[in-house]
Amino acid sequence: MTDSDTTDRSGAGGQLVLERTFDAPIQLVWAMWTEPRHFRAWYGPAGATIPVASMDVRVGGSRLVGMEMQTPDGPMRMWFAGEYVAVEAPHRLVYTESMADEQGNALTPDQAGMPADQPVGTTVTVELTEVDDGTRLVLTHVGVPSDSPGATGWNMALDELTRHLAEADRN
Repeated sequence: MTDSDTTDRSGAGGQLVLERTFDAPIQLVWAMWTEPRHFRAWYGPAGATIPVASMDVRVGGSRLVGMEMQTPDGPMRMWFAGEYVAVEAPHRLVYTESMADEQGNALTPDQAGMPADQPVGTTVTVELTEVDDGTRLVLTHVGVPSDSPGATGWNMALDELTRHLAEADRN
């Protein structure tokens, strides 16, 4: 990775925008977002594991991600479900995301144990561009403010993505 930037272009519910440049070819970065075996290896905040990543990467296809982590209160399991809205390989990926149960049914903030002002659903846009020193990523997560735990989690995940790309590039 050569640089990073986090900005909040707030609208209703906030809008997190992260920008990174990875020292890796665009096809490899795309695979990290679209192939479950790669996605499981880097996604989530530090200490999280992803035992489930079901991804039907096509417009209208569904996604279900199960995340496990240890918290001060004990183990926690979270589920995220959504649908792919745009798939333009290897440059643009857009999907919806909601807290969910393990069958992929969206939960209200109350059902998920979150504050009532949290949005039920959010939208993630991943834009990839080839640049001289690798691949430029612009990640936009509408509904997640830049000062939220979600923003912290995304930054940790992208740090792990950097490490995973370096390992994958060596193999």
